[in-house]
Amino acid sequence: MNAHSSATELMARPLPGPRNGIAWGFAGVVAFSLTVPMTRLAVESGHMSALFVGSARGVVAASIAAIALMITRSLRPRGRQWVSVGIVAMGAVLGFPLLTSLALTQTQASHGAVVIALLPATTAVVSVLRTGERPTAMFWVAAGAGAVAAVTFAAVHAGGLGQMGPADGLLFAAVIVCAIAYAEGGVLSRELGAWQTISWALVVAAPVMAVLTVVAVVSHAPTGTPVEWLGFVYLCVVSMFLGFVAWYRGLAIGPLAQVSQVQLAQPVMSIGWAALLLHEHLTAPTLIGGAVVIACALVAVRTRRRVRQSARVNSRLPAHVRLRRGRPARRRRPGS
Repeated sequence: MNAHSSATELMARPLPGPRNGIAWGFAGVVAFSLTVPMTRLAVESGHMSALFVGSARGVVAASIAAIALMITRSLRPRGRQWVSVGIVAMGAVLGFPLLTSLALTQTQASHGAVVIALLPATTAVVSVLRTGERPTAMFWVAAGAGAVAAVTFAAVHAGGLGQMGPADGLLFAAVIVCAIAYAEGGVLSRELGAWQTISWALVVAAPVMAVLTVVAVVSHAPTGTPVEWLGFVYLCVVSMFLGFVAWYRGLAIGPLAQVSQVQLAQPVMSIGWAALLLHEHLTAPTLIGGAVVIACALVAVRTRRRVRQSARVNSRLPAHVRLRRGRPARRRRPGS
């Protein structure tokens, strides 16, 4: 058995029964659901700068990832795989943490959770563009409706479309870069391995994150209460590494379609954590906006899953009976 197969067996060995995959996936979503509230907790008082929280968490997580890669003797990416690793690093390791940290210095965690609820549908859209799929019109309607709902919510919360602040722009940008990273990482994980993909992305981004951390410390030395530091440690260890291990393990065990849809519960839990831990008041627009965005994401993700499943079934059929635009192809008669 080679080193790569040993690493895969260690971190993603399939367990009997679909419930194990859903359980691991749900554990990952629970870990991710605390990311927005913990980020808000760390940056709210101003004791830690957003730049420090967004960059230093990547440095700590990269150290853990490097140790895991060395222990399991995982193979290094090759050729174009390094480009994909770089895309994941730019989006999931650099872009999303920094953008959300900056945004949450200006807005509540519950508000951020609603906008970030666009992530599942946005990831589905980017994946469609990345893989060249041809989903139904319902997919695009649901994805578009989710985007409109999120923008409307942000505008209502800000007091009007013209009153939307920089925080909303940062949150929407965070969703886009993270969706690109998730889609690219999903393709790469088929070749490189699930948890190995995020680990190599952390290692690749570590030098940049280290420089940003030094700049942040020099310009604003981080201080904080024990609770604020606890929130920062959570972001480093759980949000940036252990959460990904659980999430990708669940996807590896499967069923993939069911496990991936567990992520739709993440914004609901994030809003709940914000109310419980940060004592944020949940308004009717927040609850309604979150429900609408999640519903649109659910329709978009489920529609895409059905399209992919139908494509796999269709590809296994003989050429003369494959579906073309929903109808069986007619066999041509000789001489016609």
